[in-house]
Amino acid sequence: MVRMDIQTIMVGAGPMSSLVVLRPRSDGREGGGASGRLPIRIGVLEASCISAGIEGSPVGRPLTHDLLLDCIGRMGGSLDSVEIVDVRGTTFFARLNVSCASGSHVELDARPSDALALAIRAEVPIFADETVLERATMPDFDAVEKRERQQELEEFHDFVEHLSPEDFS
Repeated sequence: MVRMDIQTIMVGAGPMSSLVVLRPRSDGREGGGASGRLPIRIGVLEASCISAGIEGSPVGRPLTHDLLLDCIGRMGGSLDSVEIVDVRGTTFFARLNVSCASGSHVELDARPSDALALAIRAEVPIFADETVLERATMPDFDAVEKRERQQELEEFHDFVEHLSPEDFS
């Protein structure tokens, strides 16, 4: 599993679907850093719930995600983490990892949008299975551009280092 963070949320309007983009933490993978971005299409309402959780926007009444966390807590449990565990076509699957008052551990199937909304509110880690990342990530274009600039700079330095006075005559 690779530790992930929410990079951005794009809330769609009308027929446009919304998108949440996850990025690996720099220390997310033991033995090396993961790269790329994991885009997940979600509904407009779900994107709004995730955004509200990130912004810490106060709500007058508990939303569904607040209610579920309250239920888990009042029963002596806690949400430990959420995981993006599978992708089939364009459908992603997530899991909630819950510790119970009895000391047992329960894994609950969830939509990624609900899992992310809960993770934000409970301030718990978000993970993605490496197989999901291999199958569904898009390149980190900023990192690619940075590598290309670095390579061009190295080539220029190499050119300058090998200049001789004869090259100018």
